[in-house]
Amino acid sequence: MRILLVEDNACLANAIVLKLRRDGHALDWQADGFSASRVLRYQRFDLVVLDIGLPRMSGLELLAGLRKRGDTTPVLVVTARDRIEDRVQALDVGADDFLAKPFDLREFDARCRVLLRRSRGRASELVRVGGLDFDSAARRVTLDGAVIDLPNREFRLLEILIGRVGRVVSREEIGSGLFGFDDGAGPNAIELYVSRLRRRIAASRLRIVTVRGVGYRVEAGA
Repeated sequence: MRILLVEDNACLANAIVLKLRRDGHALDWQADGFSASRVLRYQRFDLVVLDIGLPRMSGLELLAGLRKRGDTTPVLVVTARDRIEDRVQALDVGADDFLAKPFDLREFDARCRVLLRRSRGRASELVRVGGLDFDSAARRVTLDGAVIDLPNREFRLLEILIGRVGRVVSREEIGSGLFGFDDGAGPNAIELYVSRLRRRIAASRLRIVTVRGVGYRVEAGA
């Protein structure tokens, strides 16, 4: 999934960047509200992690503008302002959740997973399809009880595809979900990851079909 972090504390931002990228997410970081607002006008994200006290434009101003444009991207506000008034204001402006600093990265990770799950219309972290059990919370894929070891990018690719079983997912959508601005992915990177994923799940009933000139479609056999 592609996540935008808007945080001016470099130490905290680096910790979050390392955590989310290690988990296979495409992660972009902006250190001020104005730059983040510009990015959000042309790039779609699955989640925005937003500080309130930002230079050039506050997080609340950014969030208000986002919602005014009709953008429903889930937003997790993280801030040192932990008064109830601050929480209420952030939620009233359009935040989906609020986390006070300092926080444990395990709780942060759980809150991100919940918002990402809601945005995809899923009630649970566990998805069963094509004989596979996909557990995003445990970051585990199993087939008939046996664990299938997937590297981070292939795990996230599978997550993107099984969220749209039977529908075509464009190469652009896959690329946006797998790679951030700084990843420098080559033109054949998506094809490479799809090929690797096919081999790893070959024993399942899940098939990744190439739709020429468009993208890929996952089909779950009986």
